[in-house]
Amino acid sequence: MAYNFQVVVDAAAPHDLADWWADALGWVVEPSDPDFIHRMIDEGYATKDDTTTHRGELVWKDGAAIRHPDGPERGERKRILFQRVPEPKTVKNRVHIDFWVGQDRVEAEQARLTACGATFLHRGQQGPHTWVTMADPQGNEFCIS
Repeated sequence: MAYNFQVVVDAAAPHDLADWWADALGWVVEPSDPDFIHRMIDEGYATKDDTTTHRGELVWKDGAAIRHPDGPERGERKRILFQRVPEPKTVKNRVHIDFWVGQDRVEAEQARLTACGATFLHRGQQGPHTWVTMADPQGNEFCIS
């Protein structure tokens, strides 16, 4: 049996990182549901301390997600969840995201993402395949090829 899954990325500021990655990948940030959040608080499943405001909207403090724009809003979908963690990133990621832009667009994407806050780390090559390794604004590595 094959399973569907989502990728979860640890983050110091999940909503800011979700915004950054949505822009980087051309994906969309999943919308918040303030009515649901209020209902969970009213029913005792959460407290106001579990929430924050991001871009003027009530959101869960500990997470934000992005999804592919062509996928469904609910159910099985391509999704990345950014989860708040208390500790800072200290070592290289053991898992990272690769996104494919085509070899003719790697330099332009590197420049665009650098202008948006990414950091160039190094170039790689295996046979004819090349890539650029970068880090997002919170230090998570990713590759573009």
